[in-house]
Amino acid sequence: MGPRFRGDDNACCGGGSECFRDDSSAFYGRTMRSPLRPGIIAAIVTLVLDQVSKLWLLYGLDIGHRGTVKVTPFFDLVLAWNIGISFGWFQNDNAAAQIALMGVKVLAVIALAVWMTRSQTAMATVALGLIIGGAVGNGIDRLAYGAVVDFALFHVQIGENTFNWYVFNLADVAIVAGVMALLYDSFVGVPAAKVP
Repeated sequence: MGPRFRGDDNACCGGGSECFRDDSSAFYGRTMRSPLRPGIIAAIVTLVLDQVSKLWLLYGLDIGHRGTVKVTPFFDLVLAWNIGISFGWFQNDNAAAQIALMGVKVLAVIALAVWMTRSQTAMATVALGLIIGGAVGNGIDRLAYGAVVDFALFHVQIGENTFNWYVFNLADVAIVAGVMALLYDSFVGVPAAKVP
């Protein structure tokens, strides 16, 4: 029997044949078990669902011409062009402000991606993937339309008064869910996710 590499279970040796390491299969195995995989999947699924829902509302349902679509007594589909951030905060249609906002979002996505590569828990990894997917989805809107497509409106009637929640989209839902999961993981998860 020919010599083996010490501690190398992937070595292949035969009588008189040359030993070698099967690094490609080892790399493939590590990639398939990568702790980043759930986060990447979460980001892609969030991005796809967000963009598909917006395209359907804009071009399938044609909500821009149809107007408000009542789904339940407390939930409507509406079209709102959001030039601010999630849930309509920090509205500003100034071109310089829009460029600055896009720059901040790009930097935020990069920072979140770095954080995700260093995440210590599956929950934090998925949470960061949700936030990244949502941020990229809203960023695509801003590039394509100059504003983010918001469409979901919850409201409640109390007496003569109607109280409306902010109009939002699936990307916003993913971002909020991701932030809540990160907070839960930071305070309850073991070990807690660490910001880089």
